[in-house]
Amino acid sequence: MVLFPNGKINLGLHITGKRPDGYHNLETVFYPLPIRDIVEIIPSDHFEFQASGLSINVDPDDNLCTKAYQLLKKDFPQLPDIKIWLHKNIPMGAGLGGGSADASFLLKLLNDKFILNLSTNQLIQYASQLGSDCPFFIHNSPCYATGRGEILEPIQLDLSAYSFVLVYPGIHIGTAWAFSQIKSSPPTISIKEIIQNPVSNWKETLKNDFEPPVLNHYPALKDIKENLYQSGAVYASLTGSGSAFYGIFPFKPTKIDTLFESYKCFVF
Repeated sequence: MVLFPNGKINLGLHITGKRPDGYHNLETVFYPLPIRDIVEIIPSDHFEFQASGLSINVDPDDNLCTKAYQLLKKDFPQLPDIKIWLHKNIPMGAGLGGGSADASFLLKLLNDKFILNLSTNQLIQYASQLGSDCPFFIHNSPCYATGRGEILEPIQLDLSAYSFVLVYPGIHIGTAWAFSQIKSSPPTISIKEIIQNPVSNWKETLKNDFEPPVLNHYPALKDIKENLYQSGAVYASLTGSGSAFYGIFPFKPTKIDTLFESYKCFVF
């Protein structure tokens, strides 16, 4: 069986406070985009994980797909041995949630293939043990997220009339470093309220707290955002803790590859 895990972008991201457990509370809106990896499971006489595509600098035993399988195997020992084949297309360390998507989609794939009869809420509970944004990919529809990103409220948000451009500059930004650069503060207006306004109004109000420290540390990335706006984007931002940027366009942009020829670009 094969599934095609998709990535996501963050529409705004605000760090609201540090928690006693050392994590941070935040608010954001997760929005799915059709940039996809490929996950396939194949019958095998022993468990095996294999990857192709973009290089994954993680030991196979530490890959989230392996951890997802082991998490279910602990509670469902009848799960047979399988080979997991993962083809990476979603850049890592980019703020697009590719690893989280792979693991969550694998949970759904195993549930369906081996008839585990897990409900959506049960799948979300398993996903939350793998990563803060993993539960989103069980929903895989626009959600307002709070807590560490695992508390999700589905929202009505349809941006299908717009085109998206993703620009990945090839820089891996560590999440721990990014959070260490932030001084948390309560929001003056919730992102949930801001995104109810027209997209053309977001430029002045919808912010990502990670963007200033990331741009300060990597000043060359400032040109990406500026070029997205100069190309006609009505809104442009860093996604997650970066390093990918996205632009939302009211038309299908052209010559993007020429404009960002030094970087990897995706147009949807």
